[in-house]
Amino acid sequence: MGRKQKVLVTGAAGFIGMHTVLKLLAEGFEVIGLDNINDYYNVSLKYARLNELGIEKDKVLYNWLEQGNEGFQFLQLDLEDAGNLNNLFAKQHFDYVINLAAQAGVRYSITNPRNYISSNIIGFYNILEACRNYPVKHLVFASSSSVYGLNRSVPFKESDHTDHPVSLYAATKKSNEVIGHAYSQLYSIAMTGLRFFTVYGPWGRPDMAPFKFTKAILEGKEIEVYNQGNMQRDFTYIGDIVAGVYKTLFLPPKPNPNYQYGNPNPAESSAAYRICNIGNSQPVNLMDFIKAIEKATNKKANMKMRPMQPGDVQVTYADTGYLHILIGENLRTELQDGVNAFVDWFKKYNN
Repeated sequence: MGRKQKVLVTGAAGFIGMHTVLKLLAEGFEVIGLDNINDYYNVSLKYARLNELGIEKDKVLYNWLEQGNEGFQFLQLDLEDAGNLNNLFAKQHFDYVINLAAQAGVRYSITNPRNYISSNIIGFYNILEACRNYPVKHLVFASSSSVYGLNRSVPFKESDHTDHPVSLYAATKKSNEVIGHAYSQLYSIAMTGLRFFTVYGPWGRPDMAPFKFTKAILEGKEIEVYNQGNMQRDFTYIGDIVAGVYKTLFLPPKPNPNYQYGNPNPAESSAAYRICNIGNSQPVNLMDFIKAIEKATNKKANMKMRPMQPGDVQVTYADTGYLHILIGENLRTELQDGVNAFVDWFKKYNN
């Protein structure tokens, strides 16, 4: 019997990372998870996710591989630590890499820009260098719907230009895409950037609206509703995101021999490189999302209307036609089903 294929998942203590690791393990892959466990939000949630993967908090040491569930090992490591990252690649011989590690948050990027440069740009550069020095079959990395910025043409298509971001977070994700393309072109690294659209579900981040709204509604506290509630988000359930990541991982792109150099299309490339939206493709009014939480909790929300916040956009809406062609199916969990699953988890996690 040959060895199991080995996958590196960065950001493994994160929301999407934990679910991705569980999926890979269920499918029989050997997985090494990497995360720096920063304190952007309460680290107790990150350690609780790691506990789901068989990693005990007290055994986590920097740059030390710890054995978790069968087939899984975890390493606390900063992507900015190029030396130890390269050592990891040299020793482990990864077949695939899923780079989900990043400093998240639109509003936080306004007050803490340096964190985004170091994590999202320097850290991603180090991943690219490691994949160049120790080649892998496919690098899949997380981008964001935030890159669409000032674009008002909906639904958002991969062929749209994304040259006008409205937050530093979005700008760093756009940087990942263009730097990644250069590496793919220069060093023949098969690479896919996935633009995630407003991911929610069990084990979700506490800085995101589903978590904040659910917590406040259950506690009878006020929730802040921005832009007077006149906002739409393409809320995408975590199970759909993970299914898309998993299926895409084993479909590495190939160079397009028919690339039109005289009329370039942002969705295409002469390199083994692609960008792909991954969303629900059914934008939901923010007020309807709040109603879904009210139904799941059987409680009414106490809302305080606020103006639009700097860095926010009014609408996100994914055109997922390319993803459908790529993986052969639509990923579309119904909103109320997804919200019910999140609220059930939230109640259990918070007793």
